[in-house]
Amino acid sequence: MTVPIIPRIAALVLATTAFYGYVGQMVPQKEVQPPAEIVLKTDLTTADMAKVGREIMEGKGLCLTCHTIGKSGSLRFPDLAGVDARAKTREPGLSDIDYFAQAMYEPNAFIVPGFNPGMPTINKPPIGLTDQEILCVIAYLQSLGGTPTVTLQTSHRYRGGAAPAGAAPSAGVSPGGTQPEATLKEEKR
Repeated sequence: MTVPIIPRIAALVLATTAFYGYVGQMVPQKEVQPPAEIVLKTDLTTADMAKVGREIMEGKGLCLTCHTIGKSGSLRFPDLAGVDARAKTREPGLSDIDYFAQAMYEPNAFIVPGFNPGMPTINKPPIGLTDQEILCVIAYLQSLGGTPTVTLQTSHRYRGGAAPAGAAPSAGVSPGGTQPEATLKEEKR
């Protein structure tokens, strides 16, 4: 006895759907939420800023999507282990704070040899970090190979500071940065 073609196709469709449904349930499911909002207090110590900077890098900043800390081999962007020691000598005339600020506000101003450009400007969408959040990230980067010295009042050429000798201000970035100081959120205790 032969089974007509329509029931055979229907059985094949049902069997295929059941198989892929079963396989799909075996794949681990992960729910991705937007990063939690980080509230910056006005009295953060440098050590607290470094901790907050790590949270920002792992979450809202998306830094560890492309950068690594302590890995070797073929990397998309430079490894950040010991980055503060390298930052102090990376570009003549720039301190580590100025170098980190330039790397975030103008990522294509200096490209580390052996790597391609591609880092987004992190104070603009889609990442959109505030000046205070960037200072926290700088504090964390300083802790990788050095001692953090940055505070929430630290100035650099993108945030109320003078440009280093021989450096021209970037077009489109106001000397005061992109976020007014009034946007700093305070945590009430």
